[in-house]
Amino acid sequence: MLAPILAILLVLLLAGSWVYCVLILLAARSYLSARIPSVNPVEPVSVLKPLHGLDEGLEENLLTFFTQDYPDFELLFAAREATDPCWQVLDRLCARFPNVKCRRFVTGEPPYPNAKVYSISRMISEASNDLVVMSDSDIRVDRNLLRTVAAEFAQGDVGVATCPYRAVPGRSFWSLLEALGMNTEFWGGCLTARLVEGGVKFAVGPTSVARRSVLQSLGGFERFREYLAEDFVMGQFAAEAGYGVILSSYVVEHRIGSQDLGPNFEHRLRWNRGSRRSRPSGYVGQIFTNPIPLGLLLWAVWPAAWPLLLVTLLLRAVAAYTVSVSVLRDPLCGRYWYLVPVQDLLSFGFWIAGFFGKTIQWRGRKYWLRRDGRFELQAP
Repeated sequence: MLAPILAILLVLLLAGSWVYCVLILLAARSYLSARIPSVNPVEPVSVLKPLHGLDEGLEENLLTFFTQDYPDFELLFAAREATDPCWQVLDRLCARFPNVKCRRFVTGEPPYPNAKVYSISRMISEASNDLVVMSDSDIRVDRNLLRTVAAEFAQGDVGVATCPYRAVPGRSFWSLLEALGMNTEFWGGCLTARLVEGGVKFAVGPTSVARRSVLQSLGGFERFREYLAEDFVMGQFAAEAGYGVILSSYVVEHRIGSQDLGPNFEHRLRWNRGSRRSRPSGYVGQIFTNPIPLGLLLWAVWPAAWPLLLVTLLLRAVAAYTVSVSVLRDPLCGRYWYLVPVQDLLSFGFWIAGFFGKTIQWRGRKYWLRRDGRFELQAP
């Protein structure tokens, strides 16, 4: 008796995931058809780069910001310690590009949980310009980043923007799987949220753009100091306050590095637990973003349903290709298409694991997660 009931439930869930795949196609088309401004922007821009240690490819990443094709910009960098090896990399780049305005800040230990918020807050207070680009150290771009985002903000009604990213893995197998998930499942979800909600109600790191005046009206960037997903709530609060929030037309490269199995799993579990706290209802709805695991479960319970599994694989393949290739211009999905089901099963497992536990590990420290998405350092 239990098996037929479970089969019916799985069929309903699978049907929902099929609808979701179709929505991804519509969402990708909507994003790609959005009008890109043709203005030639001249507004000065401040680029804020929090640093911590030597990320893989750090010098190549930072180099792409020194070589921007834009008439007026400055680069601000912040790290906790004066002895951080990242400063040696920055010294070499500043020597190569003496005409680029560049400033650096040693922040010391952050007085609250989110160290990134502390670094960015310090840099925002010293930035010369209203338009600020907040970009992590593992981001690589071409010469047109600042020209593109400044043109989008020249429309006048934009307060916060997120640059979509295509993840570029390091040398590890687990890094490759995570990149496939980001470039298909994760951004499929973001595009669909943009379509269903009639606009963007969130922001996503690792590269966001905002007006400093908008952030100040929200209470300053330090308002997000206790939130694990500070980027998400920044966009959420801006949208709630009536400011325009968009997904930029510019796609950056997110160089995610070469984490081995242990650190990679720890990172992915932290992300899922943080997502559950930041948007509880949306997190539950992520069950529809995993059609292949649902199709395999249905096949296991009801072997005669194998045609439904084939339809599921086809829809997932088309949705994954559309997001990764058409939107993100990413070569991974086409090259490693046979690993997408493996990644989907792994992602489904982390989604389930995200419902359990209230703590995360981050840079060697343990934190408690609160129900509202904030977090705090656990006492030793």
